[in-house]
Amino acid sequence: MTQATQATGLIAESLRLIRPFWPIAAFATAMGTVSGLATAWLLANINQSLYADGGITSAAMWAFFGLVVLTLSGEIISDLGNSFIGQQIIAGLRTDLVGKIVAAPLEQIERYKEHRLLSALGQDVDTISSFTYSFSSYAIAFAVCLGCMAYLVFLSPLLFALAAVAIGLGVWITRLARNRGRVYQKKARAEQDTLYKFYRAIIEGAKELRINRQRREQVHGRHLVGTIERVRDLRFSAFRIFMSANALDSALYFALIGVILAWQGAFGVERTVVSGFILVLLYMRGPLNHVLGAYGSFVNAQISFSRIARLSKDFANSERYQELDLGRNSADEKDAQPALIEVIQLESLTYTFPTQQGVAPFTLGPLDLTIHGGELLFIVGENGCGKTTLIKLILGLYEAGSGTLKCNGELVEAHDRDTYRQHFSAVFFDYFLFDELALPEGAAHDRAERHMQALEIAHKVSIDNDGRFSTIDLSAGQRKRLALVQVYLEGRPIIVFDEWAAEQDPTFRRIFYTEVLPDLKRQGKTLIVISHDDRYFNVADRVVYMKAGKISRIVVNEPEERSRDAQFALGTASAQVAP
Repeated sequence: MTQATQATGLIAESLRLIRPFWPIAAFATAMGTVSGLATAWLLANINQSLYADGGITSAAMWAFFGLVVLTLSGEIISDLGNSFIGQQIIAGLRTDLVGKIVAAPLEQIERYKEHRLLSALGQDVDTISSFTYSFSSYAIAFAVCLGCMAYLVFLSPLLFALAAVAIGLGVWITRLARNRGRVYQKKARAEQDTLYKFYRAIIEGAKELRINRQRREQVHGRHLVGTIERVRDLRFSAFRIFMSANALDSALYFALIGVILAWQGAFGVERTVVSGFILVLLYMRGPLNHVLGAYGSFVNAQISFSRIARLSKDFANSERYQELDLGRNSADEKDAQPALIEVIQLESLTYTFPTQQGVAPFTLGPLDLTIHGGELLFIVGENGCGKTTLIKLILGLYEAGSGTLKCNGELVEAHDRDTYRQHFSAVFFDYFLFDELALPEGAAHDRAERHMQALEIAHKVSIDNDGRFSTIDLSAGQRKRLALVQVYLEGRPIIVFDEWAAEQDPTFRRIFYTEVLPDLKRQGKTLIVISHDDRYFNVADRVVYMKAGKISRIVVNEPEERSRDAQFALGTASAQVAP
């Protein structure tokens, strides 16, 4: 994306954001412009009154007070309008961006990294919105400059021509400096993403940092402090260029005033005109700097806009998402439950991870697998063999590179995936535990209480009337049990467990394999379980063994064998936990 394209895109995006509030924006801008013009008129009134024959007249005083009221009221109304629009724009930008993230393909979310997303939602949104709702203030400053320039032309066209040359030279210097400073600002913005990453590291890795001094010094001293210093140096380099340009611009401005004062006789201009001209020039310096400063805000907004535009492009999704109607009652929700799935078929399915520097490319498949409704399927294999990736393909979270995914004999297309996924509940190994239940309005919470009692976490957690858990600050195993409660309550026909028992004590590990899974199977659920617990493999109807991204073999367990082995596992586990 070229700089010109980015500039055009930023202006178009700014206008799009302002469009819903155009009456307020137009009124605020108009009042700001009136305030600016009234200020210029006020300066002319003051200058004329100072040198009027016979002193200041009552008409001049009334004009003075009227212009002051007009200036202040216009400024206040404009500021209030800008503030309202600014907050609306921030909310709108964040809503749009959050919507894109929610609808984005999972692969892009995983590759984009959390710290970059948080940076875009925070700093980039604030930067763009700051530029957008400053339109009115720039318009006010521009109106003041125009009014002042018109009065300067009226006072002395000759002096104005001299001033125009100096101001034009200052504008050219400022623009040159902004272009050079933009390079440093862009680098600083990239380092800001890295800074967010290390912020997460010192918060989420607090335990590890406290028990490993070398790692703590590495993360804090080398990476975090080093990144902070790079951001500081890059921003200071940009600031130094900008301040040097501002200083040179100010020097030109005051040199102009010095030339006018020193050579006022040579120009053949009256002293009253010269004093008025200089007074207006001095006042105009502030609004002029504000107008020139708009270029700096424009550059920052351009950088942020290019990053958000890239994010929007990367997060483009061909899937069709169906919005949930929160007004539906529980009966409607019950009627809307997914239909029974009899069979899921993976035919020659492949998935290739994007190539990363220093990492050999990994391809999963081709995979051929049929999952029957109501069966208990284990997926096992060594770490890194592709078990979780296979699960994400089955769930429709990843789009296969080749091959087909079928549900009840029908191809699962991109526009069907969101509906297809509503048949599943899942507890991933790296799951996120939400602090409230996603249940239809009016759903009974007593079922949740019963499940929490059975899983021995009711003494730790309760549920309020809004379906919110009293706490999720639990041990890893207890959090997994709370996630299992949510799975029970969702009541979906297919349930995926990704190493659910890995963080459970021996008792609950046994309960999961010998009680929870069989109970869910009796309810007609289709169960897909990733497991390393070979003692319980024979609990499954079938065991899919994976190796190096491929299905190496599938073992079918006979019913009587499953029953015998389940009893053996139950006895062994009981002996292990006996006092």
